[in-house]
Amino acid sequence: MMATLDKPKAADRGKVGVFITDCEGPVTLNDNAYELSCHFIPGGGEFFTRISRYDDVLADVFKRPGYKAGDTLKLILPFLKAYGATDEGMAEYSRRNVLLIPGAVEALGYVREIMPSYIISTSYRHYVEAVCDALGFPHGNAYSTQVNLDRYEMTEEERVRLEELCREILEMPILDPSPELLSDPSRGFKPVIERLDEIFWRILPSMRCGEILSDVNPIGGEGKAEAVRDAVSRNKCSLADAVYIGDSITDTAPLKLVREAGGASISFNGNEYALREAEVAVISGTATPTAILAHLFRHGGRRLVLEAAYEWTSERLQGFNLPSRLINALKSYRSEIPLEVSIVTEENLMSLLEKSKRARKKLRGEAVGSLG
Repeated sequence: MMATLDKPKAADRGKVGVFITDCEGPVTLNDNAYELSCHFIPGGGEFFTRISRYDDVLADVFKRPGYKAGDTLKLILPFLKAYGATDEGMAEYSRRNVLLIPGAVEALGYVREIMPSYIISTSYRHYVEAVCDALGFPHGNAYSTQVNLDRYEMTEEERVRLEELCREILEMPILDPSPELLSDPSRGFKPVIERLDEIFWRILPSMRCGEILSDVNPIGGEGKAEAVRDAVSRNKCSLADAVYIGDSITDTAPLKLVREAGGASISFNGNEYALREAEVAVISGTATPTAILAHLFRHGGRRLVLEAAYEWTSERLQGFNLPSRLINALKSYRSEIPLEVSIVTEENLMSLLEKSKRARKKLRGEAVGSLG
């Protein structure tokens, strides 16, 4: 996590590089799976929050073999279907509710002009396609979780059973992904985890609709890292030529992958999971810093990104020969969130985390901003 300013890698030797970003957080304000749960499932926000915390525990605390961050998105699918979700319903809801972070169209438009650009998202394809349409971004440069919900059959008996299980989950306490609290008998988390394990890994797989759990493979964690490798390979580059921007637990693997290879790993209003794997932290109410950092990476690789983040001020940025459109966008920055770009160190990590979490909640709302 701690940055060094020496040893510039391959991107510093004149290569164009590859720009890769997560979707929800750096590009949009949504958490589409959370919002779909709220839309289709009674008490869906609370239901999703419980499953999301279970996901955090399995992926980050237990590091359960075969489970990866973001698998929440397959766990909730049988419940979405039980409450009437269809592929067209998910697509229509997504199209109507895309919320872009301010400046995203301009920032991504500029980045696409200067380097190959990709979106890698754990979100369902219905939503990512809607985001691409809103941005004017090519679908072929976006990775997402592939789902065809309509192909799965569900009996009336299974639908009723899933509704019962949903109500049961809603009665459970929300897990705290702290190892100390998870092991505290007084918190009562152990039987909750055991029951959720039973529901998701014994009861649901025994149902006809349980095929969803084995078929759907969310692009999160290592899945995102593999997508990064694919994007880099498509451009005949190395991982040192990549800049990756993420904000959550599903981004830890790609952030670590790019950082260790010598590329630029950037947290954008990230939570604790993203910040601990990133070299640079962006706290912002707009996407303008994304375009500036991409420009710097295009012309000087990781070294130039770190130089700018070391002392990010309007005056100092004048010395980096930024195009006027980026300078003007920076000058017109208007947000309740103070703009900050910093190198992440052990000394400033907690301070950055506090400010980053405030920015997440201010931009995306308390419920979405608190998710892993």
